[in-house]
Amino acid sequence: MTPHDPIDDAATARAVIDEHGTLLEWNAGARRLLGWPAADVVGRPAAQLLADGRVPVPTGPRWDGTLPLLHQDGHRVRVWLLAHHRLPRDGSPGHWLVVTPLEATDADSPDDPLGTASLTQSPCAVAVYDERLRLRRINEAMAQVIGLPEERIQGLRISEIGGKAQSEELEEHMAGVLATGRARDVQTYMRAGGEERAHAWLARMAPVTDGDGRVRGVCLAAHDFTENYLSRERLQLVNEASVRIGSTLDVTRTAQELADVCVPALADFVSVDLLDPDGEGTAASPPADAPVPLRRAAHRSVNPGSPEAVVEPGHLELYPPQSPQAGSLTAGRTIVASVPSGDVDAWLSQDRRRRARVKEYGIHSTMSVPIRARGLTLGVAVLTRFRRPDPFTQDDVLLAEEITARAAVCVDNARRYSRERETALALQRSLLPRGLPRTPAVDAASRYLPAARSGVGGDWFDVIPLSGMRVALCVGDVVGHGIQASATMGRLRTAVRTLADIDLAPDELLTHLDDLVLRLSEESDGEGNPGEVGATCLYAVYDPVSRRCTLARAGLPSPVMVPPTGAPRRIELPAGPPLGLGGLPFESAEVDLPEGSVLAFFTDGLIETRERDVDASQALLLEALAVPADSLEESCDRILHALLPPGGVADDVALLLARTRGLPASQVATWDIPADPALVGPIRKQAVEQLDAWDLSGASFTAELVVSELVTNAIRYGSQPIRLRLIHDAATLICEVSDASHTAPHLRRAKTWDEGGRGLLLVAQLTQRWGSRHTPSGKTIWAELSLLDEV
Repeated sequence: MTPHDPIDDAATARAVIDEHGTLLEWNAGARRLLGWPAADVVGRPAAQLLADGRVPVPTGPRWDGTLPLLHQDGHRVRVWLLAHHRLPRDGSPGHWLVVTPLEATDADSPDDPLGTASLTQSPCAVAVYDERLRLRRINEAMAQVIGLPEERIQGLRISEIGGKAQSEELEEHMAGVLATGRARDVQTYMRAGGEERAHAWLARMAPVTDGDGRVRGVCLAAHDFTENYLSRERLQLVNEASVRIGSTLDVTRTAQELADVCVPALADFVSVDLLDPDGEGTAASPPADAPVPLRRAAHRSVNPGSPEAVVEPGHLELYPPQSPQAGSLTAGRTIVASVPSGDVDAWLSQDRRRRARVKEYGIHSTMSVPIRARGLTLGVAVLTRFRRPDPFTQDDVLLAEEITARAAVCVDNARRYSRERETALALQRSLLPRGLPRTPAVDAASRYLPAARSGVGGDWFDVIPLSGMRVALCVGDVVGHGIQASATMGRLRTAVRTLADIDLAPDELLTHLDDLVLRLSEESDGEGNPGEVGATCLYAVYDPVSRRCTLARAGLPSPVMVPPTGAPRRIELPAGPPLGLGGLPFESAEVDLPEGSVLAFFTDGLIETRERDVDASQALLLEALAVPADSLEESCDRILHALLPPGGVADDVALLLARTRGLPASQVATWDIPADPALVGPIRKQAVEQLDAWDLSGASFTAELVVSELVTNAIRYGSQPIRLRLIHDAATLICEVSDASHTAPHLRRAKTWDEGGRGLLLVAQLTQRWGSRHTPSGKTIWAELSLLDEV
């Protein structure tokens, strides 16, 4: 024993006995008491040391009493023993610590500062320990806490009196007070010997000195602050619940967070069961006097894997009316049930599996708390105890209701969000093309992914067939998320298709679209302030005859082009401003595309991610496009897999891939026409001959009438130069007549006495569709004939 190590191990007789009654440890004090060396008794049954052979049967975690023991020389020794049942922290089997003091202390010496310490007048539980950390004196309050009289435990260390890990920690702190001479305050939560349940204690340790100022012992005063401790724990748990529950707008995740918060702070096992929402997305009211169907959303246990659970997450279970779950839902209040008192016998008698789990794990108390928010019943949380011996108290009920009320609002918010998200997604998908049209100009594939957290946004894509077998390709993005963004997207997509039908150039189309976004922004703001609605767009027109593509962009990234042979590269386009700013010009660019080139159009959600910067995403996109694929659908999947995180995207993503086709020159015929009405007949004849050469004689009659009417109108009302062009593929024949006049014809119904005015009406009746488009040098009147109808 040294001043820094005051513990005298030989002053106490101490032995450790396992659950089977075998001696595991035998200290020097035990040898002093009975004379047996450790080698002779360790590993042998402890009952052999009892003089009468009668082994006491403890009824709790602590036992004390007087027993006759056998000394090594054969005589009997009656000894008072104190035994503690200890459970190691590592989960190994428990054992019994048996101790008894060997040395008496002179507590009544007038010169002993330890013996003269004033104890009896103190309202607190006070104990005084000597330089060897052996108990000298306790007052009546401390004796009641320990549950043993002073004369029985004098000379024992606090770890031997308490027999718990917390007692050993207190002993270490007391040794520190002896070594430093400075007082310490230590908080601990433990069940003392005289208590039925654990309490929170503030142990105030102060050195006891003699007249010369030397430290002669330690005075320990214990203050019970359980109520303050539990109030602080409850407040901390409520605060933790407010932070941890509702971190996402996902119902299952929110339910799991509720279960995680309550275990093990409030219960040993928690299950969260929810009512299935009805057709309108709200939770259906629980039926009265009938089994309640509840779907397990989440559960959590102190045991890994939650072996106590009878129902797995996602499964639907019918709870009979006599169950606590159904009872709390129908009554709308918390129900606390005790298994030993028979509160759940009627329910368990009908459920063998649940009855077996209750018996196997020793479940003794349950608390069913209804999950209610905004006047709706959403489900029930069931808290269960089996490892903690104490039942649920009224304070536990209030705490569980507070936490569940917070979680209920989060669950309701998550359900409302899910319902709104599904509505917005349905609207979004209804506004997007159900399928891309098959055109002779391109093969196309597309993908749309809504944002994982922010909800559906305003991204869109489109493939629009144009006259002359051309095609328009478009992607766009409306700022914001939700139903409003989806509705705005639908209006813009409709506007793009309308403007595309009049064959506006890409830069002109974006200018008109910019004006529309400005008007929508003013309408949404209500005060004429722009900026409430914003959008971006990329629009391109590809002509399979010339194999040229004209593109313009407003705020979106430049597209990527993959040639038939060679590496992918970005198409450098003038950087147009986002739509909705107003007054800024848009510029277009033309590129030649070899047949079989792939164009990749995408919104910025594809390349603007949290995981990497835009340049790194662009590089990954080029790498993904460089890998050969059997189809555009496979390329779409590869791009999304390479660029997007597995947990979902932060913003909407629209992706459109188009592989270009070229129309052979043999399927196009062109004639320059002089402004002479007398030449209409020969031109008509040449057109019929060309159709015969194409094996399209079945369409000759209709095509001859259309060519005659369009050429006659161009000669009569147009300007030189005049040109006729015939284009065909497997399904369509197109007749185009171009001239230098910018005046477009109008369809009208001729009066009875009019000599003319019926030509365009006739063209409209004979063809699948017709129209006009302006060109830099004039206009083009076109008409499409379906070759499938002529077969």
